Amino acid sequence: MHNKQRILLVEDEEHLLEVIKLNLELEGYKVTVAADGKKALKIFKEERFNLVILDVMLPEIDGLQVAETIRLENTKTPIMFLTAKNTSEDRVAGLKRGADDYLAKPFNLEELILRVGILVKRGLHSDMSQESNTYQIGDKTIYFNSFEFKKADGTLTSLTKKETMLLKLLIEHKNDAVSREQILETVWNYDVYPSTRTIDNFIVTFRRYFEPDQKKPTYFHSIRGVGYKFTDNQH
Repeated sequence: MHNKQRILLVEDEEHLLEVIKLNLELEGYKVTVAADGKKALKIFKEERFNLVILDVMLPEIDGLQVAETIRLENTKTPIMFLTAKNTSEDRVAGLKRGADDYLAKPFNLEELILRVGILVKRGLHSDMSQESNTYQIGDKTIYFNSFEFKKADGTLTSLTKKETMLLKLLIEHKNDAVSREQILETVWNYDVYPSTRTIDNFIVTFRRYFEPDQKKPTYFHSIRGVGYKFTDNQH
């Protein structure tokens, strides 16, 4: 029944990784594993999954950051957090980063399997409903899934993948400053370290695309010594 359903399991505790993997495989899922956040992101980019199970405390890049990075490119694949912490603050932090479910360790394997089944089903349904991933700035509509935006007259302008990811990150943190470090981690994944000027150039491009007056920006702001901020009073 699950022969096509693939799960990415990210857990640095080897024994637990093996136990969960074995139990999921017995249920008929195809399981790919990673023991750190960096490897998890690399695998996620190369393959398609129906569910990601993520430990919060991971080497290299933590689970929260992995979830946020996945959500910039993919809003549909369900994410479940496994964590040793079970405070409401941690739960909220996880949900804010785009998690669909949250299971505190130690957990009951039967409950894990049950929740996995529910999330996989939910993911399949959301795949069927082609709900477009859009955001409106002024009279322009951004289409995150197709990397473009539409002007009021209907003309489409293409965005690069990095532009789309940075736009999404800023919009998802609307009215909050996003630090340069966070941008590096989520958009560039530490692959290449762009200079502050590179990120500034992206902001200049966004102003050209979306600001009524580029000299007096209402949406895209550079905050000296901190990072960048997107504000939108219409939403």
